Amino acid sequence: MAQNHSFDIVSEINFQEVDNAVNQAVKEIRQRYDLKDSHTEIELNKKEKFLTINTKDEYTRKQSIDILESKFIKRGIPLKALKFEEPQPAASGRIKQKVVLQSGISKDNAKLIIKMIKDSKLKVNTQIQDEQIRVTAPKIDNLQSVIKLIKDADLDFPVQFTNYK
Repeated sequence: MAQNHSFDIVSEINFQEVDNAVNQAVKEIRQRYDLKDSHTEIELNKKEKFLTINTKDEYTRKQSIDILESKFIKRGIPLKALKFEEPQPAASGRIKQKVVLQSGISKDNAKLIIKMIKDSKLKVNTQIQDEQIRVTAPKIDNLQSVIKLIKDADLDFPVQFTNYK
């Protein structure tokens, strides 16, 4: 009997690297002459998977995000993992912004990927498993075509391919 080949489509971020990036960003913000008096705070909530930026004004908010993004890039964390919510007013005229860290493939995003694969007419099977998608096929070529399809799709969340068998 022919053996099936498979791989998983996942969306993962390394929270230890996120933590390191946040700490480096806060350190740089506190040292920069134009930002050090802003009392900017960036807090990471690992359990709920989000960051909160609390700063003095719009200028320091934008500068803080630039610094944070540069630290993420240096640590290999995809910027697509960051989903910025609208900035909100905070106490004492400050600005607060929540940044959701997309980790795991949501049900809606999983349906989107599966529809793309089905529409491609490639002879593969897909199955949602928790926050990832298992793709199986008798031919490795079909799996490679699926990987190319997903990579070329320019999704607004990061994806990786694991457990290639």
